[in-house]
Amino acid sequence: MQNSSIEIGGFEASEADQLGIIFFDSVRDGATEFYSLEQRQAWASKTPSGPSWVSRLAAQKTLVARKAGLPVGFMTLDGDGYIDLAFVAPGHQRQGIGGSLYARIEALAREANITRLHSQASYLVRGLFEQQGWEVVRQQQIERAGVTLTNFLMEKRLDDPVKRTDVVVNPEQS
Repeated sequence: MQNSSIEIGGFEASEADQLGIIFFDSVRDGATEFYSLEQRQAWASKTPSGPSWVSRLAAQKTLVARKAGLPVGFMTLDGDGYIDLAFVAPGHQRQGIGGSLYARIEALAREANITRLHSQASYLVRGLFEQQGWEVVRQQQIERAGVTLTNFLMEKRLDDPVKRTDVVVNPEQS
């Protein structure tokens, strides 16, 4: 079906409020498997919107997944390789949208010669990142509005492993 295809493109400031709703709904409705109601309310106390939200999205490379022209997910990347936000609307989760967004983000990072991607991943995105070759550096407890949540400091090295092993001297060849 033509209308079921996902298109990935750049962030439009006019979509910021829709992305705020995706964030809010993803946390409140999409994370019920991993986080309690109290934790989800602390993580997303309200729907992000307004100038500060637009600035947060515009300050990073923000890619938006659209279905039939409407945003259904988004992911951000800063110049240091940090993925701050990675959310897909609950009704569109587990359909490959997160993977498609991630593939484009990683390609952008490689084009920019970023050698390491890193994030503080929720349980929600941890699985996606692990499927893409990421590693958990450590599990951590963070506090939001007096409530403790678990997330994972994760990373993926993008430097070419061939280049790294080239410099290893084999003692048998010396």
